[in-house]
Amino acid sequence: MDSILYLVFALAYAVLFFWMIALTLSRRRIIASDLAALVVAALVYDNAVLAVGALVGEGEGLRVANGLRFWMHAFATPLLVIVGWHAMSRAGIRWAARGWAAAAAVALSAVLIAWELATSTLRMELVAETEYGAVSYSDAAAPAGPPVMALIVVAVLLLAGILVWIRQKWPWLTVAAVVMVAGISIPLPVQSGAVTNAFELLLLIGVVATIGFQDGAEPAPAPTGLGRLPRSAGGTARDAGSPSRADDAPRMRR
Repeated sequence: MDSILYLVFALAYAVLFFWMIALTLSRRRIIASDLAALVVAALVYDNAVLAVGALVGEGEGLRVANGLRFWMHAFATPLLVIVGWHAMSRAGIRWAARGWAAAAAVALSAVLIAWELATSTLRMELVAETEYGAVSYSDAAAPAGPPVMALIVVAVLLLAGILVWIRQKWPWLTVAAVVMVAGISIPLPVQSGAVTNAFELLLLIGVVATIGFQDGAEPAPAPTGLGRLPRSAGGTARDAGSPSRADDAPRMRR
């Protein structure tokens, strides 16, 4: 059962990834929020590996593939701190638009990557496990207690969501972050190990939707070159492109 769910999640993340690409192409420039595409790509891989584990079976190939999942998690997930900061900056939060805020976001992201590597990834001991029909390799040496890095990332996104909601009247990043927190905090009577991945998917949908919303909220760039029309109070494009007879008269006299 879980293998099918992971496959559905992988396909959903693939759709999110192409949505991110479409947003970047439509915008015609790369911004800090586009780092979310790397996170989504890592989650496509993560869920795809979990989906095919039962077909591949235990072995060195599946073990290496699962190990790469943990490495991607360590390097990609903290990038959402930068995405959250950029959402606040685009919403017009003054302190977030300052240079020190950008530097702090990059620094916190780097610290979280280092933390995850030092406490988990570099120490991982992969062991095969079968859970609800899905075959994978888990980290037997994973630290006990709450996932510090993930909680800090969600906290930053929650803060960003609240400020975007207040400033731009867009509540969905806040809703997604709250659902994520509730999902990982409240035990659910569901016979599945894929439930957490469902909450992660909802969070990333909220992130990508917020990027799209803020793209639409920004003013369109002014046309340049031959496409630029003279500014006039009441004239049409035809009027702007063709001088009137009144305008021609002085030229003829000169």
